[in-house]
Amino acid sequence: MSTTKEYALGTNDAELVRLGVQHKLWSASAFAIWERAGIAAGKTVLDIGCGPGYTSMDLAGLVTSSGKVIAVDESARYIDYLKLQARTLGFSHVDAFVGDVQKLELPAASIDAAYQRWVLCFVRSPEAVIEKVAHALKPGGVFALQEYMNYEGILLAPEGKAFRRFVTVVVEAWRRHGGDAEVGLRLPTLLAKHGLTPTEIRPLHRVARPHSQLWTWPTIFIRTYAPKLVEEGALTLAEQKALEREWKERSNDPTSFFCSPPMVEIIAVKKAG
Repeated sequence: MSTTKEYALGTNDAELVRLGVQHKLWSASAFAIWERAGIAAGKTVLDIGCGPGYTSMDLAGLVTSSGKVIAVDESARYIDYLKLQARTLGFSHVDAFVGDVQKLELPAASIDAAYQRWVLCFVRSPEAVIEKVAHALKPGGVFALQEYMNYEGILLAPEGKAFRRFVTVVVEAWRRHGGDAEVGLRLPTLLAKHGLTPTEIRPLHRVARPHSQLWTWPTIFIRTYAPKLVEEGALTLAEQKALEREWKERSNDPTSFFCSPPMVEIIAVKKAG
């Protein structure tokens, strides 16, 4: 495939790096939900919207060569990157392919588990993804999800007008791409509709202080995404500069703190029989 489908956040080199940093910063919560979902050696796991495969590689290590990871993403560039990493690590049990997660065509009852994080907020039809996953899961199989349920609930203290404007523009941009920054609120109902019973619904929320590891997450997001929004005409250059000045001020203020967007963690099980 010679073309790369454009993400709402892009697929350039800067975004590749940002995704790697993001994965490391949120890996503890990912491993925790995988453990609670029973993802372990010998399992066949679907990684939905796998991107460049940072999560896929971790899952491949968990399921070992006795299991399998099926990774799907709409970006050919990211899938090529994932395949290279899998070959480098000798993970022959990783099967990666380019595809629309809303149009998955996997055999019925062919996987033990599926996982997605911050993917359904970007697709036009989250229900289509859930329906396809439900079809592919074996009876008793699990779908583990980590998703935004109120992105605009993100907080910065002391408050900043430039940051609040940036958050508003981000959500509007995602909506233009067909996304829903509050999709997490709808997921339990959609899962149940397709025979997946939520057995766990938990909040996922973190607080960061300047110079902490998690503070890097919004810092790199502002650095990489604000210029893209300016290119798209959604944010003015003056607004970008004001945002950068404000964030620098907060980063040097020992009283500052950042609250991540409210998220929800769900584990849903496919009904047996």
